[in-house]
Parts: sequence; structure tokens; C-alpha cells
Amino acid sequence: QVQLVESGGGSVQAGGSLRLSCVASGYTHDYYWMAWFRLAPGKQREGVAAIYTGTGATLYANSVKGRFTASQDVAKNTLYLQMNSLKAEDTALYYCASGPSVGRWNSPTDYNYWGQGTQVTVSS
Repeated sequence: QVQLVESGGGSVQAGGSLRLSCVASGYTHDYYWMAWFRLAPGKQREGVAAIYTGTGATLYANSVKGRFTASQDVAKNTLYLQMNSLKAEDTALYYCASGPSVGRWNSPTDYNYWGQGTQVTVSS
């Protein structure tokens, strides 16, 4: 059974930075998709960034391009999300998601496995 464990959330002032981590375990596939989604009060779950572990190719939501960077440590089965220049509107519960194949990288229903979420709060 695949398990995803996130860490690294917290509270920061606008303009600050945070780095989220997600460790994946239990995969039998060599390569898979890993992604970050976020859920803010009153909003739908939003795809933030995704990475395909086979190539390291990354995809981003327009709202975070240039500020957030997704990366991976293949040896540690870990996905990172470096978040810089944080804004109040980035405040949300951030989830790590994964799946062996996805149709649309930012579609939550395309992912099979989810972490428990980590809270990111940005104060203005």
C-alpha cells in the first residue's frame, strides 16, 4: 500500500518562504506522478505543481509559476515544494498526491494516493 507523508508546513509572513516535503513509500512502480494540491476555505482543491519521477519534468499552476519550485530526491522517494514570495492567498491545506499515471496533472480524481495534508498560513 502506497503511503504519503507530508511535512514542512507552518506560519510565515507574506514574502517569506517555506519548503514542504512528501515521502512516498510502498510503490511497486519504478516511475509515477507526484503532485501538490491545496485546499483553501471556500475554494475547490487546486493543483499547485506536479512532477513525473521518470523524467523530473514539472508542471505548475499559473498562480505559483516563478514562486514555487517542485523537485525530487529519487533516492529518498521524496517530493519537495519550495515556496518563495508567499502571499496571503497561498494560505491553504497542502496535500501531496500520487499515482502511477494521470490524464490531467491538476485533476484530483486522477491521483490514487493522498497524504494527510499540512497547513500553510501566510499572514499579510
